[in-house]
Amino acid sequence: MSRLTDRIAEIAKPVVEAAGCRLWDVEYVREAGTRYLRVFIDKDGGVSIDDCENISRTLDPILDREDPIPESYVFEVGSAGADRELKRPGDFEEFTGSEVEIRLYQPMKGSKRFVGTLQGYDDGAVSILLPDGKTARFEKNQIAQVRLYVKIDG
Repeated sequence: MSRLTDRIAEIAKPVVEAAGCRLWDVEYVREAGTRYLRVFIDKDGGVSIDDCENISRTLDPILDREDPIPESYVFEVGSAGADRELKRPGDFEEFTGSEVEIRLYQPMKGSKRFVGTLQGYDDGAVSILLPDGKTARFEKNQIAQVRLYVKIDG
């Protein structure tokens, strides 16, 4: 996280935890000329729309008062989602044994996308068990993104 998102996380964490949830991530991005501040939350049993709404209503005036972002932005609170991105070492530890999708910056063996069972995380390098039974290791500088993999039937 950046200094700004770290500061937002410090502000948001007590509000999120008081609502019975946990803070998953904070994102501050520019999309189509508009800045967005997104707070992603998680909860055992899943996050409801009411959870998002309650946290948003509580956190919004606190952010206005603290004013950590000088420019205007759109504020959103949402669920981390079933296909959440894994970023921190604790995320990888929590989801070891789960199916993940790894996207690479450059193709490796003809592909930029790999799906497999998360086996390990070592200082940014990620190891997965591929469907063919082989283990693949991807170095931190190769990885664009790691997400939980959600298989869609159909």
